[in-house]
Amino acid sequence: MKRFKSEFAHSYATYSFGYCEYAEFENDDVLADVYGKGFLPYTGTPHVRKTLYMARSARLNLKHFTLNSENRRVAKRFDEKLTRHVSPVEQFEYTNENFLVFCTEYFEKRHGRGVMPRERLLTILEADFPLSIITYTNGQNRTVGYAFEVSDDTMGHYWYSFYDLTYAYQSLGMWIMIDCAREARKQGKRYYYLGTVYDEKALYKTNFDTLEFWNGNEWVNDNKLLRTLARHDKEHIFDHPDHWKESHRHF
Repeated sequence: MKRFKSEFAHSYATYSFGYCEYAEFENDDVLADVYGKGFLPYTGTPHVRKTLYMARSARLNLKHFTLNSENRRVAKRFDEKLTRHVSPVEQFEYTNENFLVFCTEYFEKRHGRGVMPRERLLTILEADFPLSIITYTNGQNRTVGYAFEVSDDTMGHYWYSFYDLTYAYQSLGMWIMIDCAREARKQGKRYYYLGTVYDEKALYKTNFDTLEFWNGNEWVNDNKLLRTLARHDKEHIFDHPDHWKESHRHF
C-alpha cells in the first residue's frame, strides 16, 4: 500500500495545517489490512482507480454483534418478506438501463441532484475492488433494493444502497444494512464497515451496540462521542471549491 497526502485547509493563526491522507491499493495488499488502517475506496474522480481515502469511518465488531431492541424492531418489518441474491459485479448486468435509472433516481430523490450522476455510479461499479451487488426482491419478484458490498474473507464494506422510496418511512434502508451485517457475521467475517459518519444524516449508523469509529489514529468504541462529533460537523466544514480542486490536483 502506497500512502500519500494532499494539502487541504489551513489556519496560520492557530498553526493548524491540514493534509488529506490517501492510499493506493497494490496487488500484494490485503484488503482487510487497508480498511483496518482507516481507509475507504475513493470514487470522487472518474479516471482514478484503486485509490482510497482516510476519513472518520465506522465498523461493526462482528465477534460481539447482536441485534439490540431498535435493530430487532426494524428487522421484524422485512425479515422473511424479501429475498436476497448476491452477484459478483462482473456477473451482474450493471449497464442495464432499468438498473442505472433505479440507482440514479434514488440518489436524486433522497440526497439531491448531482450527488450520484451516471458517470459516478459507473466509476463505483468499475472501481477495481472486489465488489458484489446484492439484490432484494419482494414476494412478487419485484426489485425493491440493492446494496453494493466490497469484501474479502475477513471483512465486508457496506458501500452504497439504493431502494424503493415508498419504503423509506418503514426503514428499509436500515433493514438492508442490518441484513448485510448479519450475513457477514454468519460467514465468519470479523468486521463490517459502514462508511463515513459525518453530520446528523449519518447518525442512523450509530444504532448498533458494537460500533467502532476511526479517529485518525485508532478505532474507538464510543458511540456517545461519535454522535457528538457528527452533530457538530457543520461547524467545521471547509467547502471552497477552488481550493478543493487545487489541493487535489495530483488526481
